[in-house]
Amino acid sequence: MKIIDISPVISPRSAVFPGDQPFRREVALDFKQGHNLVLSSMTTTVHVGAHADAPSHYHPEGRDIASRDLSRYLGPCQVIRPKNLAPDARIYPHHIEEIPVETPRILFATDSFPDPDRWQDEFNSLSPDLVDYLADAGVVLVGIDTPSVDPSDSKPLESHRRIYDRDLAVLEGIVLTDVPEGIYFLSALPLRIEEADASPVRAVLIPTTDLAVKS
Repeated sequence: MKIIDISPVISPRSAVFPGDQPFRREVALDFKQGHNLVLSSMTTTVHVGAHADAPSHYHPEGRDIASRDLSRYLGPCQVIRPKNLAPDARIYPHHIEEIPVETPRILFATDSFPDPDRWQDEFNSLSPDLVDYLADAGVVLVGIDTPSVDPSDSKPLESHRRIYDRDLAVLEGIVLTDVPEGIYFLSALPLRIEEADASPVRAVLIPTTDLAVKS
């Protein structure tokens, strides 16, 4: 079975939103220091790397990540590469209107945030219109290969709010650089962190040629 890892490596180099908590790992015990095992802890934003946002991140009445239905993050998905996008443009329905929505989970490959270790403000994001378009097509999860479904300087977070209104799950920070368009099986389960506004995930795709999948 072929497994395609679409999660960036998490390290002190991992880019996070300016002002957010970078990843740091501290080693308490180490073989190199004569201990009988390695024991470490970490400090980081819960939005590090590939991660699932909780509704509590973008709405005052939203539930935490521990309360999310896991079935949204596991199952058939479709990778779509929108065409003719400006570097910092939102994706609208007309960008994908010639591509049929075939699964309940859609991942957008924009290649607009190519280096997970280098922050940049210009990256593609989703439009509220696209969120409605996908929800009307039966989509339950939307993902994107950028740090956010909204532009980096957005304060109203229009797409996040529309995602709340339409009750979609969201994945951000995935890596789809070498992933062709098509249908896959997605596994991107968030950790069960009480009251957390997000959780890192180990997001992977399995080609349908390697696994019989039903939607």
